[in-house]
Amino acid sequence: MIRETEKKALMPVAEAMVLAAVTAPKGRGEDNLEIAILEKEDIQAVGDEMERLGQKKNVPSFLRDARNIKHHAELAVLIGTCVKPLNLKYCGFCGFENCAANQAAGAVCAFNTGDLGIAIGSAVAVAASRHADNRIMYTMGMAALSLKLLGEGVKIAYGIPLSAAGKNPFFDRK
Repeated sequence: MIRETEKKALMPVAEAMVLAAVTAPKGRGEDNLEIAILEKEDIQAVGDEMERLGQKKNVPSFLRDARNIKHHAELAVLIGTCVKPLNLKYCGFCGFENCAANQAAGAVCAFNTGDLGIAIGSAVAVAASRHADNRIMYTMGMAALSLKLLGEGVKIAYGIPLSAAGKNPFFDRK
């Protein structure tokens, strides 16, 4: 069981993670990210949605991760991105000739996903440097999208649960 001192120490870590994600470099300097800190009640709701999705889609990893965060996460950071092509004159990283073709196909801009990855990496680097237990979970992100916790425009999201334990509870899950 996490003690009160350790629990209090996690909020400044989560806040610093948000700062790192917000200030991470972004294509053309355009910020399409949405970020939130979840506390215990919201983590429980995300866990419930992960269970619902896991049962509906028959994906056991959602059920495993739901149990894990509901029992061990004191806080979590959600980071997601809207999908908005940057309308570069010459790119094609997404596999389409230009941003207009990308948008017409309903595809994802490579810069949006790249920016999301850089922001997540920056956030977990902060958590690691502060020795907070963490793990990047797409399962949390899928549940957050289903619950629209980051808003209607966010199409890709990940969750990063946080804990302060003798051993990181987000690895070696059963």
